[in-house]
Amino acid sequence: MSEGWTTKKPTALLVLADGTVVEGDGLGATGAVEGEVCFNTALTGYQEILTDPSYAKQIVTFTFPHIGNVGANDEDVEHLRAEGQAGAVGAIFRAEVSGPSNYRSAGHLDAWLKQRGIIALSGIDTRALTVHIRENGMPNAVIAHDPEGNFDVEALKARAKAWSGLVGLDLAKDAATGAEVIWEEKPWVWNAGYGAPSDPRYTIVAIDYGTKRNILRLMAAEGARVVVVPPTATPDEIMAHKPDGVFLSNGPGDPAATGEYAVPTIKALMDTGVPMFGICLGHQMMALALGGKTEKMHQGHHGANHPVKDFTTGKVEIVSMNHGFAVAAHSLPEGVEETHVSLFDGTNCGLRLKDRPVFSVQHHPEASPGPQDSHYLFQRFFRMIDENRPQAA
Repeated sequence: MSEGWTTKKPTALLVLADGTVVEGDGLGATGAVEGEVCFNTALTGYQEILTDPSYAKQIVTFTFPHIGNVGANDEDVEHLRAEGQAGAVGAIFRAEVSGPSNYRSAGHLDAWLKQRGIIALSGIDTRALTVHIRENGMPNAVIAHDPEGNFDVEALKARAKAWSGLVGLDLAKDAATGAEVIWEEKPWVWNAGYGAPSDPRYTIVAIDYGTKRNILRLMAAEGARVVVVPPTATPDEIMAHKPDGVFLSNGPGDPAATGEYAVPTIKALMDTGVPMFGICLGHQMMALALGGKTEKMHQGHHGANHPVKDFTTGKVEIVSMNHGFAVAAHSLPEGVEETHVSLFDGTNCGLRLKDRPVFSVQHHPEASPGPQDSHYLFQRFFRMIDENRPQAA
């Protein structure tokens, strides 16, 4: 694999667990951090990608070469936490980050990365790194940035080799806000910003395993008062809000690890008959609660150009994805229907229960790659709620 073309002293390194060292130019935060290296094929949305809590403990390689040229702002952030690092720990770019040129820009990407504690590296052959990941899987690594270019390479190699990786890690507790929040924001409108909800018709409890803001906005747009609760909330605490529906959010880490405390809660909520909808990690843990299994993927799905077929409609939609674990379709028990499948590799992307108002999808319908191919899933959720409301006497 190429180690870049810069002739000056490198100020950043990517050190893979197999000993490969990739040199480049550093930006963003300084220091060193472990993570799993993946690649993302999206052409836009780098702020949303880097602040997606589902990328916790991951280093994102952007296959699109020009990242940062529209700058950064405070509106295009996905995590809920008001402070601290939440999302990707590192980022890798092909081209040097240029000065921002966009009317919405509030600053340079470099300053934004520093503020959020994200270490970044530019000036390397990202195509070669992407091929390496496709052929060998997502490697464990350390990304390091020192403006003076002083690195203990052997220590970094040992650190990368010693890191255990994502399998077995519960990261949801760190990715979530950890507190109850009443969500009060609707989707962004051109030159008007984010609207405020009014006269809600539904109460939705969203279990926060590392949720994204735009998911909550789209539920608010459907007329919901959204109550965000921590991942460790008990069934009694959740049902005390008298929800019309329960949402299981996206999030990072190994679903089996988070499922140790989340799955019993999900099972108990299913038994109440309340309508449920899950996305990404929420989808995976719903499958676990139903008796299915999850498995680590070779290279994962990360991008905004993934074709998925909805068997319930026969339609194909272009979706956004971000996951390194998948539901094993063959493990789904009787009574659970597979509703969506990836047309890239045939992996499971959705399920529903045949006898209860419960469904979930692996992809991110709020991320608008189509741009709105998957928004119908939110409407499906609220239609399900309407169909299962107690009838007035």
